[in-house]
Order: sequence, then C-alpha cells, then structure tokens
Amino acid sequence: MMAEPTVSDPANSPSSGGGFIGRVMDSPMPAMIMLLALLSGMAALWLTPREEEPQIVIPVADVIVNAPGLSAQQVERQIAVPLEKLLHQIDGVEYIYSTSRNGRCVVTVRYFVGEDREESLFKIYNKVFSGSDQIPAAVDSWVVKPNEIDDVPIVVAALWSDDPERFDDHDLRRLAEEIEQDLQSITATNRVHVSGGRPRQIRVELDPEALAARRTAALDVAWAIEVSNQQLPAGEIQQRNRTIVIDAGTFLGDAESLRTMVVNVVDGIPVQLRDVASVIDGPSEPEDYTWIGFGPANGEAAVRDRVYPAVFISVAKQKGSNAVEVARDVRRRLAELERNVFPPSVHVRIIRDYGQTADQKVNDLVSSLGVAVLTVVVFIGVFLGWRPAVVVGLAVPICYGVALGIDLLGGYTINRVTLFALILALGLLVDDPITGVDNIERFFRMGGRNPRAAIVAAMTEIRGALIMSTIAIILAFAPLFFITGMMGPYMAPMAFNVPLSVMASTVVAFLVTPWMASKILRRVPTDTPYDITRTMTYRLYTRTLLPLIANRRRAWIFLGFVTLLFFGSAAMPMFRLVSLKLLPYDNKNEFQIIINMPEGTTLEATERVARDFGDYLRTVPEVKDISAFVGTPSPMDFNGMVRQYYLREAAHMADLRVTLADRLARDQQSHALLLRLRTELEAIGHAHGADIALVEVPPGPPVIATIAAEIYGEETTLYATLQAAAKTVAERLRRE
Repeated sequence: MMAEPTVSDPANSPSSGGGFIGRVMDSPMPAMIMLLALLSGMAALWLTPREEEPQIVIPVADVIVNAPGLSAQQVERQIAVPLEKLLHQIDGVEYIYSTSRNGRCVVTVRYFVGEDREESLFKIYNKVFSGSDQIPAAVDSWVVKPNEIDDVPIVVAALWSDDPERFDDHDLRRLAEEIEQDLQSITATNRVHVSGGRPRQIRVELDPEALAARRTAALDVAWAIEVSNQQLPAGEIQQRNRTIVIDAGTFLGDAESLRTMVVNVVDGIPVQLRDVASVIDGPSEPEDYTWIGFGPANGEAAVRDRVYPAVFISVAKQKGSNAVEVARDVRRRLAELERNVFPPSVHVRIIRDYGQTADQKVNDLVSSLGVAVLTVVVFIGVFLGWRPAVVVGLAVPICYGVALGIDLLGGYTINRVTLFALILALGLLVDDPITGVDNIERFFRMGGRNPRAAIVAAMTEIRGALIMSTIAIILAFAPLFFITGMMGPYMAPMAFNVPLSVMASTVVAFLVTPWMASKILRRVPTDTPYDITRTMTYRLYTRTLLPLIANRRRAWIFLGFVTLLFFGSAAMPMFRLVSLKLLPYDNKNEFQIIINMPEGTTLEATERVARDFGDYLRTVPEVKDISAFVGTPSPMDFNGMVRQYYLREAAHMADLRVTLADRLARDQQSHALLLRLRTELEAIGHAHGADIALVEVPPGPPVIATIAAEIYGEETTLYATLQAAAKTVAERLRRE
C-alpha cells in the first residue's frame, strides 16, 4: 500500500514550490490569467491577419534588358554574361540565372532567404546604376522588377459575356480597365492588374500603291506622326496684368485628327494620311487569347456548350493586411458592379479567392478546437468523472488563447502553417492538465488532508515530471529553428507555436489547474484507505511489465523486437513501401496545366491546342471552370512566383487554370484527381506535340523543380554537346 504523505510534507513548506502553488491558489492571479488568456485568444482570432501562405521574405528581382535587333547569342554574350558578372559581386546573393532570346534577356537575382529585402534591392539598383557606363549601345531600355509574396493576387475575377457577338474581348477589356481604378481604391489593396482582351488602339495600315503614287515613303509617315504628336512649352507672355502660358503644337486627340494630318507635300500638293493609309480606331491585333469554359460542376447547363472570351482582373493585398477582409471587400464591390453597372449579359466569375480559403481554414481550426475540447471532456469524464473533465477542457482554450495572443504581438499571421502547428500542439498541451487533475484526484481519494493541502501536495509531486516533459518537447522541436533555405521561414510558425503552446500548458497546469480544481473538484469522503494496488490499471500494468523485468532474457527479447520494428519502419521508404514526404498533399480546389508547344508555333495553333484540353476538361465531373491564357501568363500564385511563370509571354506557351468543385463535394482529393486525369491529358499533349506539366499548389514552400539536373562540361565543351547531354538525361528521367 502506498504511504500517505504527512502534514509535515515539504509540499506545504512556504519556501517550496508547494508554498508558491498555495499562495497562487489564494490569490486572484489564476482567475486573471484565465480571463486574459480567453480574451486575448478571441481578440487575436479577430485581429490577426489571415492569409493562405506564411509571410516569407524572398529577395528576388528580375533585371529585364531590351536590345532590339540582337540575336539570342549576341544578347547572351554582350549583355547577359557581363550583367551576371556585375551582379555576382553583390554579397548575400545565392543564385543568378539568366534567359536570353532575340532582342531581350532576363537576369534573375535571388538572395539567401532571410536577407533584408529593401537592402537587397538597393544593392541591385546601386550595382546596375554604377555600371551604367558599361551598357552596350544596342540596349534600348532596362528595368529592375522585384517580386515578393504580397504581389501574388489573392482574388482573380473573370469578366465574361454569354453574348460574345455583342460584347467581345475588346469590350470586356475596356470595361475591366474602367473598374481597375475603382478596385484600387479599396483599402489595403496592392497591385490590380488586367490580363487578356484586346486593348483600344489606333492602327495605321499603309497602302503601298498609294504611297508609291504620291511619292511618299513609310519613313515619311512615321516621322510626320512623331513630330505632329507633340506639345512643347513655348514660354510665357505678360498681357493686361496676367501671365499666359503658351504651348506649341498639340497631341493627336482622335482618329479623325490622324486621318487629316499632312504627312508629305508633293509638287505643292499636301498629302494627308488618309490618302496613303487606313486609320482604324478599335481593338488591337491579337497578341494573346484568354477565355473561360465551364464544366459539369458549374451547375449551369446553359453555358457548357462552348467557351467564352474573358478578361481577368487580379487583385493583391498589401503587406500585413488581412487577406479575408480585402478579398471580402473586392467580392462585394464586384457584385455591386455586376448588379448595377455591367450590362445584363456580362458576368463575373471568381476563379481564385485566397481570403475565403484562409478564412475557411481558420474556421476549421475553431471547429476542430470545439470538437477536441468535447472529445477530451467526454474521454476524461468516462474515466475520471465530469468535474475533472471540465477542468481539463477549460485548459485547452486557455493555452490556445495565450499562443494566439503572443502570435499577434509577435507579428505572425494566421496561415496554413500556423494552423498546422496549433492542431499538432493540441495533443501535447492537454498532457500537463490531465496529469495534474489525475494526481489531484488520487490525493483526494487518499484522504488525510484538507482539499487545499491535497492539491498542493499533488502538484508538488509531479512538478519535476511536468517541467522535464515540457523541456523534452521544446528540445524536440528546437531543430526547426535551424532549418536553412526557404523551408526555414516557411516552418517558423511551427517552430514557434508548438513549444509556445506546450509552455503555456505547463504554466496553466501549475497556476490555473490547481485553482480550478479547488473550485470544481469535490472530495468524496471514504472510510476505506485508498490502495493503488487494487486498481484495474495497476493490476494490468503489473501483469504486463513484471514478466519483462523479472526475466533478463525476456527483457532483451522485447528490446530486440522494438529495435527490429524501428529499423523495419525506417527501411520502408527505402523499399518504396511507403511514400516519404515532409508534408501531406493539400486538398485544393484548383490546379494548373502548363502547355509548351515547339518554339515557332503560332499563337492560333497554340490556342487550338488549349481548346482541345478545355474540351476534355469540360467533360470531367469534378471540374467547375477552365480559364485559358494563351500567349500571356496567368495571374501568378506563390508557386508561379518562385518558378517565374509570370515570364511566360510567347506564342507557343499557354496556361490553363482549372477550378474544381468544393472539396466537400468531391469523392477524390485534388492530387488523386490529377493522377486520374494525367493519362488522358498527356495523350492530348502527345497528339499535338506539346509538353505539358500538371502543377498543384505545393503543400510546403515551392521550388523551381522537384528534381533539377545540371549539366556541366569542360571549358572547351561545345554548347551543342551540352544540349545533347541534357536531352539524354531528360530521357532517362522520363523513363524513371
């Protein structure tokens, strides 16, 4: 029988931890901690910005140089390589890579993750400007374009019309440009961008025969338009005590002014532009194609028979703002415009809303918290009774309140990683309160003390175990603080929140749990002394453990069996019995299809291929809508920002953004769905000679590629040899 602690137990000594616990129980501190934690948790849920991805600082900038007339080889030799050499002199740079093509190159500078963004950009500007005397004469212009996660649009809306004969892509483009400024006025919005559609343009189409008849060259027309479309200050005059500002010339205001403009004088006869050319005020020549189609999950059968021209408006948020509030304001404003301003046949379709998904994840956390508290209360209530269950159940929201409040003060946002960390901590933070309540209950059943002394003695007995378990958990998660690369700041919310939640649970176990136990738990009088050896748990544990302790051979066999299980489970990924990944796939409602046709393919041919993909996807039951971007990049996401999909501006390139039915309305998760569609999509691409990539939103930080192979040669190795070697490696990877 276990001996009872005596009244002179050190737990009751004023100088001990037990004395501290006793003083805390007699003070208003536990009630204040409980109230402040709950209030801070509710305030943090309301005030903390919510977003889809963590705020990772990735100092990346593209230096875009235009050099018309130079071939790709000349651009590389004269511009890209010297610029790479210049930028490589900057400290803190991790990667520099460039892409050269006819008349243009893009040099990307990527700093180490964690480098100060403003300072890194300043270094780039300083280095480029300081080397401006080395810029070749062929360079027409250059610009430094930085990119960060807040440039990623959180809302992408498609404007489309079910009457395309009346409202084509040109009309939709003009409508989108009109509301662009209206959306920019919404609080905390960042960049608002319009993609797709043909903008308004005044085109001058020369007539060669008319030019020859009037002895006028094309350069004469170009020069006349240039000098006639100018307005310059010509000074001031003073007249009648007034100052009059004089401008010389005027800008061409409309197409009619352009038509009547004199471009040449032949034999004393003025030649007007309309005599040698057609002047057209209307849509520009197609440089890209954008459209939207609808699948079976859309629910509107009347619009599924075809695809419709569309123009897309993307809206990003400012740094530190709440994505949920910004997205809600954008949706509300678009709904007002559709209802009150847009023609009846023009509609708005939201194809991306990261604010809604972020809000949904936070709401899922709150509901999961409620389910967890209920589960803990029921489980503890079955074994210990409803009073101990209430004490443990109240500890969970208190610990979460402390963690969320400190997150708000520390500048963390509520995102997918923060939520993952809090859910992971859920199973850890209930351990200390459960241990405390269980031991208090045991001391109550032992008798021999008043309730206050029993609580102090119970908490003093387990003090060392609770502190050491907390330290062990902190040490287990401490390596997350030392992860390098992009994964480090991405996983920082987990490295911060899990130890924080566990430390909060330990503080609650020592300060709040004893106080709540004194108010809620009841001591049941008993005449029979409590004997732990008579309990079912003790007897079961004894029958299991004693045979292993009593016999050394059995103990070694048991340890060997455990060791065998450990190495067997560790070897399962090696033999591909289980998949080894850092994070599970997320069940997203969107994915992307990247289409690369052979270089030189016309815009119209690429558009036909994109339509074939769209025709197939419109038959997939889980597909809600398909948005196509041919010859122009789609609004980038976090993954596309790292992979530089925003630079995909070529006639042989296309992107398809596919929106799926809500995850609760699908039987398959998004990853399993893509695996199911992959065979058919690859067959369509193979039939057209296209390379395709099915791109999911990654569960962790994005990378340029899952596997990257770099081919190197000697200094004298020909570039064609490297290309041949690269094709050999690509074929080997394709077989794998």
